[in-house]
Amino acid sequence: MERDHHPSAEKDRVPAADGVTSRTVGLPTEQPPTAEQPPTTGPQSISRRLWSERRIPAALTALAVAVAAGTLLVDVIRVRAGQPAAAWRRHLADELASRPLDDTFIQAGGAVLAALGLWLIVLALTPGLRHRLPLKTPGAQMHAVLDRKAAELRMRDAAMRVPGVSAARVRFSRKRATARADVRFRAPADVRADVRTSLLEELDRLALAHRPSLRVRVRPRRP
Repeated sequence: MERDHHPSAEKDRVPAADGVTSRTVGLPTEQPPTAEQPPTTGPQSISRRLWSERRIPAALTALAVAVAAGTLLVDVIRVRAGQPAAAWRRHLADELASRPLDDTFIQAGGAVLAALGLWLIVLALTPGLRHRLPLKTPGAQMHAVLDRKAAELRMRDAAMRVPGVSAARVRFSRKRATARADVRFRAPADVRADVRTSLLEELDRLALAHRPSLRVRVRPRRP
C-alpha cells in the first residue's frame, strides 16, 4: 500500500544572502491555486524585533544565587546539627548589627546591589540584538532580520556608485543612518544630492521595518 508523504510544515532560520536571516513559523501546507481559486497575496507585515536569549547574564545570575544559597544552606545545616556557625556568618552578622546605615561601606554595597538589580531589569525588558534590523516580510508567518554591518555595506556601495565619490562610510544608529562621503570631483552640493537619492533608493530596496532618517555629509577630498 502506498503512503502519501507530506513535506514538513516547519522551517527554522532559513539563511539568505547579504546577511538576511529569516524564520518561518509552522503552518499547514497550502494547496496549490486552481483556475477557480486564484492565488491570494496577503498584506505586507512587519517583522518583529528578535529578543536576545541573554544566556551569559542568566547563567551568571543563576550561578551567583546558587553559590550564595548553597553556602548559606550548608551553614544552616551545620548549626542544626549542633555545630557552631561559620566564622564568616558571625562576622557578617556583627558587621550588619554594629554599622550604621550612613556608613560608607553600607552605602557602597547598597549602590552596587541596586545597580546590578537595575541592570538585570533592563536586560529583562529590552530585546537586545541591536546589530540585527527587522525587515518587512510578505506574510505574518515569517520573521526576517538583516545584519547591521551588511546594511551599512550595502548603503556604502550605493554611495560609492555616485560619480565623484572617492570614499564613503555609512553608520546605522537606532533611528538614523549617517553617510559621509569624500568628493574627488564635481560640486559637493550636486554630489550630496545624488548620494542622498541613491541612498534613499537603497533604503527602499532594503525594506527595513523601521525606516531610519537619513543624514548625508560630503567634503572635498584634500590632495
